[in-house]
Amino acid sequence: MSLVLDSSVTLAWLYEDERIETIEDIFAALAETTAWVPAIWRLEVANALQQGIRRGRIDRDFRDAALKDLTDYDIAVDPDTVMHAWTATLALADRFNLTPYDACYLELARRRALPLATLDTDLRKAGKKLGLTVLGG
Repeated sequence: MSLVLDSSVTLAWLYEDERIETIEDIFAALAETTAWVPAIWRLEVANALQQGIRRGRIDRDFRDAALKDLTDYDIAVDPDTVMHAWTATLALADRFNLTPYDACYLELARRRALPLATLDTDLRKAGKKLGLTVLGG
């Protein structure tokens, strides 16, 4: 089963002290399927790891190893996310009081009719209101 993977779930998997059973289950499933992400996902993950370095939580070796670990999974960047940024994504952001950054995950899951894997509370609520399958919490 393919799914849309957001950065909150990704980071919870990378940081072992944040992993919960459902995160382990999602990444176990990803060994067998494709995860879809919007183009901003790579930047969000890189930014969060960079912040971890600045705060002394991790070092560059951890960051680089974590990013390498992610390349073991079939994670596809959606080529059409930006085409929906000023239309469907903004409409979802307005409807559910989300940032466009968060709404692009919701838009992608809705457009591709895929489950949404997120730990973000507001994004989870919005996904459920849209009738999406929501994983991760």
